[in-house]
Order: sequence, then C-alpha cells, then structure tokens
Amino acid sequence: MGRNFENRKHAIFKTAAQKSKLYSRYGKQIYVVAKNGGATPESNPALKHIIERAKKDQVPAHVIEKACEKAAGVGGEDFVTVRYEGFGPGGCSVIVDCLTDNNNRTITDVRSAFTKAGARLGAAGSVAHLFDHLAVLGLPGDDGDKILEALLEHDVDVEDVECEDGRIRIFARAGEFYRAKTALQESFPGVELDVAEITFVPQDHRVLTGDDIAAFEKLMTLLNDCEDVQEVYHNASIPSEDAG
Repeated sequence: MGRNFENRKHAIFKTAAQKSKLYSRYGKQIYVVAKNGGATPESNPALKHIIERAKKDQVPAHVIEKACEKAAGVGGEDFVTVRYEGFGPGGCSVIVDCLTDNNNRTITDVRSAFTKAGARLGAAGSVAHLFDHLAVLGLPGDDGDKILEALLEHDVDVEDVECEDGRIRIFARAGEFYRAKTALQESFPGVELDVAEITFVPQDHRVLTGDDIAAFEKLMTLLNDCEDVQEVYHNASIPSEDAG
C-alpha cells in the first residue's frame, strides 16, 4: 500500500474534515435563523432558504432536523453575528462574517489568520464601503428584459440585470431578496435558480500578482479553518494562467 494508501487516507480525512466544517456551519446558521424567526420553514422564509441551500450542498437531513429541533426548544446557545474587516495581501479588502458564542475566541482566531498571512485587521467600516450589499439571483436564459419586467411588476427594487453566455444575473438591494425570489418563482413556475444569495459585491477588484497570490490563498485557507467563520468576501482577483 505505502505512499498511495497514505495519500488516499489523507484525502479521505481532508474531505471528512471539510464536510464536518460545512455541516457545522449550516447547523449554526439554521439554528440561529430558526431561533430568531421560528422553526417552521413555511412561516420563516429565511429558514426555508437556508434549508434549501443546505440540501443543495448535500447536508444530511438529520443535521438540518437537529438544528431546527434545538432552536424550537428552550434555552440553547446564544450565538451572535460578528463582522470583521481587514486588508489582505496586495492591498485587497476582506470582510469576514462569523457566528459565535465566544467573542474572545473568534477575534483571536480571525486575527491570527490575518497575521499569519501577512494581512491585518481594520476597524469596523474600514473596507465595507468598497462593497455593495446586494441580493444576487441567477438563472439560465437570455431575455433579461422579460425578467426585469416581471420583477418590476412585483414592485422589486432592482439594481441591475445582466445577461451573458446564456445566464441571467439579477442584482437588487439586500432587503429585496425574498421579494425578488418569490417574484421569479411566481412569474416563471418551475424556474431553477443557480444563484440565490445575499452577498457583498466588490465595486472594484484588486489584481494580485507574485507572492501576494500565495499569501492570499493562505489567508482564505486559515479563515475557512476558523470554527466560527461563516462567510468571507473579498475584492481580490487572481489572473488565470491562460491569460497571458
């Protein structure tokens, strides 16, 4: 067996660790959303959405059910959302969203990740102004005008609709997410959304080169390994190998 077996075993353990991290992340998100808005998806659109995302990412049903049952009970953990902003390699901007029941642990882990990658944390608001907080929905198609018309009929405040390579992307204010999603589902029954998220969209990108690319990838790996980190947003752009 030798080296091949060791490599295969390492890959299996790595995959298992990634799955465990993914399940834990969704478990926390589902718990918090259910705790805040009710543990029944039919009456809690945010819970319905996060469960749909979890199922798409192949999170087992028992993980979802356990988080909902936990939220429906009395007591439980007291998670809070925390956002950190900082400056990554090459001067790129980074936003880190966390769910935590221990602020000291979270800030220590996030700061350590930045420091090890040669990056630094900034004050609240130091980079957020370089991003737009938007609802982004995507679906196959090439008739953006038809999509825009349907959204406007449902009084959705649309920022932009882009059509490219047979895909349509809709951008709206973050608070319009559920209204926009419902409008699409009602106007186009059976529509399959390949993107449905509330995210930070960078206004400009910072192109990374040389050693900054490796340092940035290290930062992303370290942040994704942090127990409390839920989402990481950035404006870094890494040139593709074929681009030259």
